[in-house]
Amino acid sequence: MAEPAPAVIPGQTRTSNSKYRPEIDGLRAFAVVAVIINHFNADVLPSGYLGVDIFFVISGYVITSSLADRKSKNFLDFVTGFYERRVKRLIPALLVFVLVTGTLICLVDRDPRESLEVGAKALFGFSNIHFFRASANYFAQSMDLNPFTHTWSLGVEEQFYFLFPFLIWFSGFGRQKVGGSRNLFLLVGALSIASLVAFISLYRINQPAAYYLMPSRFWEMAAGCLIFIGFQKRAKVEQILEQVPPLLVLVAIVGVMFLPLGAAVPATMAIVVLSAVLIACLKPGTVAHFWFSHGKVVSLGMISYSLYLWHWAVLCISRWTIGIHWWSVPFQLGLMILLAAGSYAAIEKPFRAMVFPSRAMLLRVGVLSLGGAAALLFLGGKVLAGRLYRARYPFQDLMARSRQRSHPPIYTGNQCHLPRDANVLPSGCSLKGSGSKSIYFLGNSHTDHYREAHFLLNKKLGLRIDGVSVSACTFPPDPRQNDCGPIQEKQKMRVLNALKAGDIVAISNRYVLSADRYGWMKDDASRSSLHAFASEVMARGGKVVLFGPLPEFRAEAKQCTKLWFRPVLASECETSPSAMAAKRSDVSLQLANLDTRIFLFDPMKSVCPSDRCRLIDDEGKPIFQDSNHLSDYANRRYIYPALKDFLESKHLL
Repeated sequence: MAEPAPAVIPGQTRTSNSKYRPEIDGLRAFAVVAVIINHFNADVLPSGYLGVDIFFVISGYVITSSLADRKSKNFLDFVTGFYERRVKRLIPALLVFVLVTGTLICLVDRDPRESLEVGAKALFGFSNIHFFRASANYFAQSMDLNPFTHTWSLGVEEQFYFLFPFLIWFSGFGRQKVGGSRNLFLLVGALSIASLVAFISLYRINQPAAYYLMPSRFWEMAAGCLIFIGFQKRAKVEQILEQVPPLLVLVAIVGVMFLPLGAAVPATMAIVVLSAVLIACLKPGTVAHFWFSHGKVVSLGMISYSLYLWHWAVLCISRWTIGIHWWSVPFQLGLMILLAAGSYAAIEKPFRAMVFPSRAMLLRVGVLSLGGAAALLFLGGKVLAGRLYRARYPFQDLMARSRQRSHPPIYTGNQCHLPRDANVLPSGCSLKGSGSKSIYFLGNSHTDHYREAHFLLNKKLGLRIDGVSVSACTFPPDPRQNDCGPIQEKQKMRVLNALKAGDIVAISNRYVLSADRYGWMKDDASRSSLHAFASEVMARGGKVVLFGPLPEFRAEAKQCTKLWFRPVLASECETSPSAMAAKRSDVSLQLANLDTRIFLFDPMKSVCPSDRCRLIDDEGKPIFQDSNHLSDYANRRYIYPALKDFLESKHLL
């Protein structure tokens, strides 16, 4: 996505002296199409998102090739020239995209501040860090509803660009020094190994860090760099890879993209290796080269940067408005291509060809433009929030009318729901009861969202309630979540030390119904941890109640109220109980094999009382506050009565 003119592989014949390889643009087209298919419907191409990783490999290859023979007076001349090209290539289209999309989101979202904040950070290449930090917050707005979600990959690339020129210059490669290529190869190779190890290791214990941060993605862009240097200095490597049929490599890439999300680590590694090999063996005379260098495919590749920017905006605004349906796809796809072609013709090409009096002036103009746009976005978040939005009875109003919380202010998520990096347990997160029996509620945000039901158990049944939850951290402590272990271990000891015979420990975590960050109840480690803790509770005379999984939706509740700009509700606003049951069949099997002394409460039976599971009920009130967390209204209307009957039927009261 970064450089428009990739170089010819050394030794490869061309009819002119141009370094341009049209088939590389064709590969870009393939990558962006895979991403778009995945973003339209991940079920069609589950790992199509790996098209972004293909872009990373291309970027590393192209940047290295473009700097291979570039003459520079000194380091300042080299680095300012590098950033001049980056600014002219990336900033104008991004700037226009962010400002236009930021205005559009204000029309359909009454509180667009988070989206605009991400847009402002995207201008400076920091949106990936924003999403990494926000990943621990289960109550954060769905990324599908943020029009700047996809800019995380631009952040990774831009951070790579801050580091790479220094590696190029000080290795001697950028100065055409003897041994420069070898030095760069060894340096980048060593950093790549460290980066790959970090990626594999982090993915098991902190997936957001592995996914969003540049150090754990460095190896992907470095792969493109290494393949270029390897060809430049090792003819045998080139000759060997030239024998690989590119069509076979392409078929393998497509096959990897059909792998499930659970295979993300090996799939990512395979895509990076296969992409590097494809760049190497994509030679004239092969069928794959003919396809990738076809005029229309190349044209699509040339607008791939703008297409990548605008495709997500079209999908996001569609999710806020008409939704994504089979009949809407041709129109949405056409709009993406129209916007991308317009951006390329009116913004990318003219600005790339524009000549400034000096590099310093260009860089100053670029920085001032970015700063001004970021200021507009932050100011717009405060001034325009709710001003451009015109809707009667929006979701926020429904939530406000349905909230009316019964429990006292101290027993809320603000006080008793901790961030995952907390190290001190709060006091005051309990409700005194008229009787002697206590219920300890433990877990992550899927415990926190039951607080209204907790209070009703206290108010109507006289039970003492104690509830501290930890965001994005399952309970009992999951050995894979190293950053969650200390606070949850404190939780565990606190409850075990206070537990009396007859007390109840209720555990509720978010389950893995498809692919998610954590595989709670889908692996031996989490089940063993649960059984060990339950045994300790029961040894003290306590009882353990485990909450089963709730339905989860692809839409958020805020997308499921009819408004003037949303005449048709998305099909994702509801589903059948049978479909949900099929989705959680793996988890249900594990729950059926639990220790029979653990009592299992299934909340899905109460929130899906009819033949449909819905985000908004027949009375127009929100059952969910997002895609998987219950509202207070649902706690009062559905959960508390069912939970009370369950506890009585099991003689736990």
